Amino acid sequence: MTRDVSAVVYDLDGTLVRLAVDWEAVERGLTELLESEGIDAEPLGSWTLLSAAEDAGIGEEADELIAEAEREGARESSRLPLADELGERDVPVGVCSLNHEDAVEIALEKHDLMGEVGSVVGRGTVPHRKPHPRALLAAVEELGVEAEEVLFVGDSKSDETTAERAGTKFEWV
Repeated sequence: MTRDVSAVVYDLDGTLVRLAVDWEAVERGLTELLESEGIDAEPLGSWTLLSAAEDAGIGEEADELIAEAEREGARESSRLPLADELGERDVPVGVCSLNHEDAVEIALEKHDLMGEVGSVVGRGTVPHRKPHPRALLAAVEELGVEAEEVLFVGDSKSDETTAERAGTKFEWV
């Protein structure tokens, strides 16, 4: 990486580790939950299902359904090659993930990465989730640097949008 930055923040799933989550099963569970409340969930996608559950007043139950799958997936996760880079950094490192904070911490611990990370922000850490910039900005603030001095590394268009909205640099994994 050739960029001159004061800190690097990474996405988790698909970037540092691969969570072993059956997202289709999670989506089926969310669909069942919503339909039990009389909401037609058929045309909705995974994260839209969570938003619909929040709108219906059952967001906590839906979030816990997702979080439990993520925690289990974190316990069974596999380490990706980019994770080796964390210990080689000479700037502060953080993680900002759409996954629940508990799952992020479980995955980092499982792969002996927690000691390399100065900030962990996951779903539930702040009231907003990616691509809202607040999650990434919370990680940036905890690292004690300015957003424009940060490189956010991720694997999705949502990560890129988050970086744009937060005013950080972005790099695809």
